[in-house]
Amino acid sequence: MHLFPIVEWNGLKFDLSAIFAILVSCVITFVVARLAVRNLSVENPSKMQNFMEWVAEFMHSTIASSMPVHKVRPYLALGMTLIMFIFISNLLGLPLLVVTDIHEPMEWLGITADYLNSHGGAAHMAWWKSPTADLSVTAGLALVVFVLVHYLGLKLNRKHYLHHYLHPYPVFLPVNIIETFAKPLTLALRLYANIYAGEVLISTILKIGYFGIPFMIAWQGFSIFVGAIQAFLFTVLTMVYISQATVHDDHEQVEHKH
Repeated sequence: MHLFPIVEWNGLKFDLSAIFAILVSCVITFVVARLAVRNLSVENPSKMQNFMEWVAEFMHSTIASSMPVHKVRPYLALGMTLIMFIFISNLLGLPLLVVTDIHEPMEWLGITADYLNSHGGAAHMAWWKSPTADLSVTAGLALVVFVLVHYLGLKLNRKHYLHHYLHPYPVFLPVNIIETFAKPLTLALRLYANIYAGEVLISTILKIGYFGIPFMIAWQGFSIFVGAIQAFLFTVLTMVYISQATVHDDHEQVEHKH
């Protein structure tokens, strides 16, 4: 496996490859969103406008499957942002893998003379990867969702939100608390594990050389599918958790089905 450029500052470790990839993901997401709303037209919509309208309709129906239709609109922008950012982040590590061989000690990156001696005199440093192949990134996304869900629950549905911890009986309080913390944990681990495993396989295929080209092409295509599925699952589960925290009326929960 390759090393990643990790810089330590005041006891905190920063992965430069993940930080750079996050910035690129944010820029691409913003540019795509900006292009989608530029020169909007009812009579002659552009292909980008048609595509984004399809994405918006798809996300609207997806969110509506977890909450009443009249409650969907406030969360539509959140859903579209999540699925776009995560999908783009999932794919960033696919097209290329920037790796440099380091033959001299670089203490600021944690590459010591002893490490070089024990690894044949060279360290393989990877400067590029999918942001979501880093557990700290997916954990950060899950933490944002965790805070948002409970903030909305307390703000929009405080009485029933707090009561659900005692449902169906007060003795279930510890179980409900464990479930609350398990949700963001599974969100982070599911996304990280799938994308990281894909990049590990890419690194393995690259070692085969030219014989690995057919396998690389096949895996690149499959990885696009996996990246889309994982972005979709993360977004859908986020909306489900928001619905569980903010919707308490059983009639409201089934109203969108009629």
